[in-house]
Amino acid sequence: MKKIAILCLAFLGILACKEKASKIDATTDGEKSSAIEVTTPQKTYAEISIKEGGEWNGRKYVGGDTFKNVQELQVPKNHTDHSFFIRYEGPGWENNQIGYRIYLDWRNAIDIYGKKVDSLVLPYVGQDGFDSYHEPADWGQDILKAGKSMGIGGYGRLVNDTVAHFRKVANTSVKIENSENSSSVKIDYDGWETVDQRIDLDVVLTIFKQDRYTHATLTPSKAILGLCTGVVKFKDIPLRKKEGAKWAYIATYGTQTLVNETDKLGMALFYEIDEVAEQKEGVNDHLVIFKPTTDKITYYFLGTWEQEPNGIKDEGSFILDLDKKLERLNTTNSLNL
Repeated sequence: MKKIAILCLAFLGILACKEKASKIDATTDGEKSSAIEVTTPQKTYAEISIKEGGEWNGRKYVGGDTFKNVQELQVPKNHTDHSFFIRYEGPGWENNQIGYRIYLDWRNAIDIYGKKVDSLVLPYVGQDGFDSYHEPADWGQDILKAGKSMGIGGYGRLVNDTVAHFRKVANTSVKIENSENSSSVKIDYDGWETVDQRIDLDVVLTIFKQDRYTHATLTPSKAILGLCTGVVKFKDIPLRKKEGAKWAYIATYGTQTLVNETDKLGMALFYEIDEVAEQKEGVNDHLVIFKPTTDKITYYFLGTWEQEPNGIKDEGSFILDLDKKLERLNTTNSLNL
């Protein structure tokens, strides 16, 4: 573990200074993927990384000891939680301040990687053991316990007071894009079935060079009731809300991480008021429920960890930052710099 940590920190310094590229042959057991030249940008990065050298045994991928990055992936039909096939269980995206990942299985929650360094780290996360990202490391760690929720900014459908995640999907595919100014994860869900509806849902999650937020867009193929996003609920952590002329936010701040009982995290979600039918409390989430539409739905989410270098250290500063972002959204309709 020490040798791996030392190597990672050495490479992190290189990543912060220049781009790193390597040729990858990305084919696996007949599943659709593409050979790419992976480029790690200076300020933002997104990836999805799959196991090679093993084979599927039911819903588990057994054997193999290395991972390959691929730019596109059609998720295998038998992939589920803890299949040991995708490194840290889904795609990840980051900038110098924060990292995120989404569970690319039925859970479909979005998680937060808190960072103690101002460098890119995802290429090294989970390389030394499937669950190693849960353990404290020099770079930071997985800090959010999503549980049965959608995590931070995840998406699902509220049906009879229960959020339906992604247990029934005909096909899921993902594509990674890294550019000079941003990095994106694009996920297409074909044939997502929830009780009485079957739709396609296209999702784009984009992070930029500056600040901690992710810009999310959802494009449903049919107008359905209950399409929603939200922020995971924790006991004794109050919800803060504020509305502007066009945009609003919900937010939480407090001891709501996996790190220890005093470690503090702030989470927030910004949404367009005209796109939303209702903001309400769910069983596991503070929910934002969208109006039925086939138009593109836009929102932003963010986390801010007190252990981040030069980060936000108290609730007052957190709310001040959110209010400035809300003012910008109401003025320009965008946070993207």
